[in-house]
Amino acid sequence: MVVGARRAGLSISQSAQLLGFSRTTITRVYKEWCEKGKTSSMRQSCGRKCLVDARGQRRMGRLIQVDRRATLTEIITRYNRGMQKSIFETTTRTTLRR
Repeated sequence: MVVGARRAGLSISQSAQLLGFSRTTITRVYKEWCEKGKTSSMRQSCGRKCLVDARGQRRMGRLIQVDRRATLTEIITRYNRGMQKSIFETTTRTTLRR
């Protein structure tokens, strides 16, 4: 969007106002595109990978539905029974909060 607006002849200020980004962002993205020929954000690949993916979350939901009164330790042991990577208490808590 930024590159398209600049290539269409809009100024940096006009592009920033139209797209809702700062002038600094417009300048940085357009400069990166001119130098490298592409603009990409690696933000989606940074950070720690999730130990429990969408499939694991569904599985944990089913385990909880079967026994609503199960303790955290019981949920962990049942979940780890069929998995290659075992998870611990903290991971289970954060998954249940989602």
